[in-house]
Amino acid sequence: MRTRVKICGITRPEDAVAAVRHGADAIGLVFYGPSPRNVSIEMAAEIVSALPPFVSKVGLFVNASASEIETVLRRVSLDCLQFHGDESATDCAQINLPYYKAIRVKDDTNLLQYASYYEQAKALLLDTYSEASVGGTGQVFDWKLIPEDLGKPLILAGGLTAQNVAAAICQVRPYAVDVSGGVEASKGIKDEIKIASFMREVDQLRS
Repeated sequence: MRTRVKICGITRPEDAVAAVRHGADAIGLVFYGPSPRNVSIEMAAEIVSALPPFVSKVGLFVNASASEIETVLRRVSLDCLQFHGDESATDCAQINLPYYKAIRVKDDTNLLQYASYYEQAKALLLDTYSEASVGGTGQVFDWKLIPEDLGKPLILAGGLTAQNVAAAICQVRPYAVDVSGGVEASKGIKDEIKIASFMREVDQLRS
């Protein structure tokens, strides 16, 4: 099965279009004020309107209230929600959209327990744990910590670049990979050459 790709932290329409042109399956929009990749509702709507059909639009939220999420959804047509904070399973399920849950992995993280707890999640996204940040660390975690069968689709994130994504896919066999900083010129600004290089590395494993 081919590995899907989500390019996250999109802040400009031209970056979204470039991501799709090079084969990305999904784009991620960050609705979290402290993030350098945070996007306004107005810009998010502009980005979504620039996309062609059959591209999944994912909204990333961190401990947001239901009313905050609904405010975004009234203006921005999202297909899926990514919860990247300390949300409970009940919190994640309160919006009538498919969701997946981000888990920040460290040595003692029980991923099987998380998979059971977030049973309604469409997937688990595994990212690198950091005390300083809820995501976008640019750091790789130890992929050996991932059980062979989580019982649900796995999205691998955390420090992925064109230089290591092929090895990541070969070792972990994820449903999808998620990249942000690894294809940037600066935080929130994507580099089309890096996007193209990243996608080539993924595509060589798809054939």
